[in-house]
Amino acid sequence: MPKYRPNVAAIIINREGQILVCERSNNGRAWQFPQGGVDKGETNLEALYREVWEEVGLDKKYYKVLKEKGGYKYLYPQKVREKKKFDGQKQTYFLCRLKKSAPEIDLGENNPEFSDYDWVRPEEFDGAWLPYFKLDVYREVMRHFFDVEIASADSV
Repeated sequence: MPKYRPNVAAIIINREGQILVCERSNNGRAWQFPQGGVDKGETNLEALYREVWEEVGLDKKYYKVLKEKGGYKYLYPQKVREKKKFDGQKQTYFLCRLKKSAPEIDLGENNPEFSDYDWVRPEEFDGAWLPYFKLDVYREVMRHFFDVEIASADSV
């Protein structure tokens, strides 16, 4: 039976209805939502606040959680699984609305996760931006939160 790491992800939506996507530093063709593991003793909400702060520099006072949905799972590719303590991730997604007072996204000079970011409309999200093993989860997430189907050409 696979062992899943608990994980949270933030879908941050701005006033124009666009969602934040971030380009991974270690794979310049892969884009994703800010996300990360839930530490021992931490609630999902506490992990969300920590991860969003660490990855995109937004304090929790600058966004409001609108919706939460969990139970999304994916397995790492076999070569990755062999190097990790977990076989995959079990994710909880949070839809968050950016407040008017929010500063610009700040990836920080030493951010190990992301090299760039962009704002896109949910229907513009492209499955080709994702590693193949995350595609099914992102399809489910986009359907559940936005009733949008994402296509994929060749996944990264």
